[in-house]
Amino acid sequence: MSIYSRYFNEEHNMFRQGLKDFLAKEVLPFVDQWEEERKTPREIWKKMGDMGYLGLNYPEEYGGMNADFFYSVVFMEEIAKCYSGGFTIAPLVMQYMSTPYIFKYGSDFLKKKYLTKTISGEWVSAIAITEPGAGSDAANIQTKAIRKGDHYIVNGSKTFITNAFYGDYMVTVVKTNPEAGVNGVSLLVIDRNAEGVSARKLKKLGWHASDTAELNFDDVKVPVENLIGDEGQGFYYLMGGLQLERLAGAVSGIAGCESALEYALQYMGERKAFGRTINKFQVLRHRVAQMASEIESSKAFTYHLCDLHSQGEYAVKECSMAKLLVTELSDKVMYQCLQFFGGYGYMEEYKIARMFRDSRILTIGGGSSEIMREIISKMVIDEKQYEAAQRSEVNIQPGSNGKEEDQFEKIYHIIEKNATKARALGNTLKFNLEGKHIHVNGNGDANSVAKMNEEADCTITVSPNDFMALLKGQLNPMTAMMSGKIKIDGNMGVAMKLQSLMN
Repeated sequence: MSIYSRYFNEEHNMFRQGLKDFLAKEVLPFVDQWEEERKTPREIWKKMGDMGYLGLNYPEEYGGMNADFFYSVVFMEEIAKCYSGGFTIAPLVMQYMSTPYIFKYGSDFLKKKYLTKTISGEWVSAIAITEPGAGSDAANIQTKAIRKGDHYIVNGSKTFITNAFYGDYMVTVVKTNPEAGVNGVSLLVIDRNAEGVSARKLKKLGWHASDTAELNFDDVKVPVENLIGDEGQGFYYLMGGLQLERLAGAVSGIAGCESALEYALQYMGERKAFGRTINKFQVLRHRVAQMASEIESSKAFTYHLCDLHSQGEYAVKECSMAKLLVTELSDKVMYQCLQFFGGYGYMEEYKIARMFRDSRILTIGGGSSEIMREIISKMVIDEKQYEAAQRSEVNIQPGSNGKEEDQFEKIYHIIEKNATKARALGNTLKFNLEGKHIHVNGNGDANSVAKMNEEADCTITVSPNDFMALLKGQLNPMTAMMSGKIKIDGNMGVAMKLQSLMN
């Protein structure tokens, strides 16, 4: 019995065998051809959609299977063993990197129009984040979507976008409010064939069977109903969605390592040197032992995270660790497995050459190893915490009795309490909390606080959520200023006295 049987039941095992049979018939015989043609035919996605492979974890009402997450683990593992990273990445983007935003935050309209057709395999989706000047720094994107009437007008560019040349639509990261920093980032669904959208197919080191494109948006009109979730919440949606993307990278990365080692062991059992097969040489045997141990350890950790994900846990640190460890391990495994083949490993007719090339992108895409290390450092050293974004169920207007009103009142009482204890500021200070104002008059012997929009020596504009994060120590004031979460107008010296009202 496998040590991982606690994760997989008999139904999972039957699903795995059926998927293997499907891939053996519909994919493996054609992978080399697709690599040569640098294109995977759309027909394969329709076949996979018909089998239910592209909507495993989605509800039946959208054409999905409503299966548990470990069916997806099986799916990611088996498609990663097809000796083509280009083939593997396309359905991963469709099912785990682009459509989750539509499902989790999108309207019924978007789900019915786009999600259902992706699950069926009729349409191919992409996630468009990276720009020529902004990759891992998603908060610094420059593509703008300015609302005019019932449309957004989109201008800008994206690059390194998988599925964007032959695909049908992109979940696109845009700035709907260029002056608001991360709070101005939104997600839009943009049709690939919309007027003003152009694409240039890029030539790559690896992943030859997939299409990767540079996109340009020139006054593209996008209907307002194509907005995913709430305007200005796109950055926070991304921060949550990227955990699944990184987990998918870890699962498929481990499977790729296993596949490469298995392929190498088969060759080592056949290749002879100095009168014996090379799997009898101690130095090579010990390399295999080391790799097998590291693969097994990483696999156990990754399965643990898959279990956490299936229970709804938001494991930012751990998913970042898995993505870092597994993708770095993949490079090591591919390098050493290719070495086992000697000169033949450098020949394209041997699959290890392709696997070596395809692996190199894994430490770059989905957040580079350097970014993973920085995320982990912030959580381990700086004790930073990340919380999952939630879609607002109602649009609460100023003056209503909803949650935003309650939070404003809470902030007001905190400032009022702290201001009465603090020394007089000697100036006036105003907080602009999304259109609601708190005025602090510190010109007298003591600070007085009122809910009013009066002129002040300094105005601090910040969202209620970010203000609470500052109070809890979850948001660094300097970082908040640099990212645009806090905007200061007027006397900066007054702003420096803010700390007295925060404690």
